[in-house]
Amino acid sequence: MPILTLASHSLHYRIDGDGEDKPWLIFCNSLGTDLSMWDPQAEAFSRDYRVLRYDRRGHGLSSAPPPPYTLADLGQDVLALLNALAIRQTHFCGLSIGGLTGQWLGIHAGSRFGKIIVCATAARIGTAEGWASRMDAVRANGLAGLTAATAERWFTPEFNAAEPAAVAKVLGSFAATSIDGYVGCCSALAGADLRGDIGRIENSLLAISGADDPVCLPADLDAIAAGVAHGRHVSLPGRHIVNLESAAAFNATLSRFLEGRT
Repeated sequence: MPILTLASHSLHYRIDGDGEDKPWLIFCNSLGTDLSMWDPQAEAFSRDYRVLRYDRRGHGLSSAPPPPYTLADLGQDVLALLNALAIRQTHFCGLSIGGLTGQWLGIHAGSRFGKIIVCATAARIGTAEGWASRMDAVRANGLAGLTAATAERWFTPEFNAAEPAAVAKVLGSFAATSIDGYVGCCSALAGADLRGDIGRIENSLLAISGADDPVCLPADLDAIAAGVAHGRHVSLPGRHIVNLESAAAFNATLSRFLEGRT
């Protein structure tokens, strides 16, 4: 099991695809999930890319340093992983807090990245007050009681009914997330506001929204695409975890963008 040990925590990661001549593509998961949320993408893209996935601090098999965390902490974790693996440059795809991490990286370390894809995210997700309430609730009651509401926010009723095993797998990783890791990332979200900074991103950027996402609206992704130098927005059927709900369309859209066909 590949583990990168850092000063305060460890990061679990996985590489799919081989061949030193292939470009790198990293996927960054959403709050309360692990790297398995990208299984359909890893399978599709590992033929042409070296696909790197990792569990964010406090998620999956990565350890959880004591909270609070900042968005800069999450971005620096990505850079530490790239440095440890001697990856000079990679494309980046992140969803929700992963997409916010991608924006931070584009602002502060754009030369380390080729194309950037941000999905179901915003330059400012929620409010500090809302995240403070979420942290209080999770500290008091844990995550298990949030799973039903999470299923509704993350997937349409049609997908919940048609793909119960896929939904159950995602919700299982949600419930298994460490409290410190979840609260720490909530604190990062509470303090993150990149609306005044995304204009500094020079990378080609694709923003992908879920058309029915109640968490990060399509308008949020449209604002990101409009706010960077080279941005485009595509909306696909589904809610927040759009890479799973519209996996085939998501993969096709991502492939066209990476290959410069859109």
